[in-house]
Amino acid sequence: MLFSVLKTLHLLAVIVWVGGMVFAHFFLRPALAQLDPAGRLRLMHGVLGRFFVAVLVAASVALVTGSWMIGQIASQTAQAGGRFIMPVSWMVMAALGGVMALVFAYIRMVLFRRLDRAVTAANWPAGAAALASIRQWVLVNLTLGVVIVLVTLLGPAR
Repeated sequence: MLFSVLKTLHLLAVIVWVGGMVFAHFFLRPALAQLDPAGRLRLMHGVLGRFFVAVLVAASVALVTGSWMIGQIASQTAQAGGRFIMPVSWMVMAALGGVMALVFAYIRMVLFRRLDRAVTAANWPAGAAALASIRQWVLVNLTLGVVIVLVTLLGPAR
């Protein structure tokens, strides 16, 4: 029962994180092109501020539940007298998930702060540069997230 709850929370966290990046990158960003730079930057600042809180929660939930599930299976295997060998797909998922968390930390702690300072100072060129950097790194994280999903779906069932 606990494993099912952990797996459900893990999946929901991934859906929020990756789905939010898809929405922001492919739907919200293009629609904002019709706004003036000040309006676009203010809106994206507000949206990203809220989204990054959700991503912080989702990333934390994904990392904790993923680690817990791996630990639980390793423990059960050891208790049964077996040797736990983590599948390659899980290793890829764990490693790339960690990279995604680091990329998110960079986006939130460095790039979003630049955007925040630029919007506060009404420095629209600096804000546009910060937002362009955020967009590029979000695309990196989105790509990593899609790779993780594909590896997990195509990897051996467990």
